[in-house]
Amino acid sequence: METRPPLPPGQQLASKGKWPQVGEKTPEDLPDRWTVEVAGLVSQPRTFDLEALAALPQTEQAVDLHCVTRWSKPGMRFAGVRLADLLDVCGPLPEARFVRFVAYGSRSHDTSLPLEEALALGTMVARQVEGLPLTIEHGGPVRVVTPERYFYKSLKWLRRIELTARDQLGFWEREAGYHNTADPWREERYLAPALSRLQVREVLKTRNFAGRELRSIDCRGHELAGLDARDATLRDADFRDCPLAGARFEGANLSNARFAGADLRGATFSRADVEGADFAGADLRDCDLRGASLFGATFRATDAKRPTRMDATTKFDDSALEALMPDEEAFVRERLRSG
Repeated sequence: METRPPLPPGQQLASKGKWPQVGEKTPEDLPDRWTVEVAGLVSQPRTFDLEALAALPQTEQAVDLHCVTRWSKPGMRFAGVRLADLLDVCGPLPEARFVRFVAYGSRSHDTSLPLEEALALGTMVARQVEGLPLTIEHGGPVRVVTPERYFYKSLKWLRRIELTARDQLGFWEREAGYHNTADPWREERYLAPALSRLQVREVLKTRNFAGRELRSIDCRGHELAGLDARDATLRDADFRDCPLAGARFEGANLSNARFAGADLRGATFSRADVEGADFAGADLRDCDLRGASLFGATFRATDAKRPTRMDATTKFDDSALEALMPDEEAFVRERLRSG
């Protein structure tokens, strides 16, 4: 039998003893009295306050967290109510095929899963982690925890559970193009690219991506020196081996973008989101990454023939470097000193 690797593809371990805070720190409209509503295709709709949730059968399980921005934290112990036990109280109707979770907050973040899959995965309505109550920045007092899926399927600040006959894309799936299945072992991070091949060819000719939604655009090997990509949405964009000297990425969303082997000399990334981006083997001399969000980004090259190039002209904020995984931070600091 084939042995599964310790981490899904493209993931790296989070710092020991730390749980990275992801997304908003608190919902804007915290209720005075926290309740979780169960509605939709159930025979007995119910509203549970925290005391009622605590009165249901409690369970604890170890869950490996895998964030779409490429960090993983294995074996975290969550405690709460299994979704299966909660729904047993409310009686799912035969036509219920999907479960939708909705959060407190002005944007009403939501996500969904096939009901059969959510139950088989052991999805929980969790109230504790590592023996302590969930803090608000980590989704407390009540959040969803869905094992074996990227962490955006584990909704923070749970307000409503709704059973439906039809699926609907959740907040991150429809707004950011995240994959609706979200299996980390298949690296299902994003839906299909936002543009056709013809549209990609046309936009590449302009070298002007400023302000555009260009998720998953494939630019591999194209001559893009001086590219203007200010405030563009470029999640999962592929810039491998691109000449990008002097490119402007200020304010762009480049989460999970691939820059391996790219020439980024003189490029600027101030205010850019490059969480989970891959810079291995890139030329980063005179590149300005000050003010960029670097959590989960990688810089170490595994190919000795294509080393990552940086030196004292490469500009970082100390706070941004501290957000890197420990091995990545050590690598970057050593290269800045010796380069």
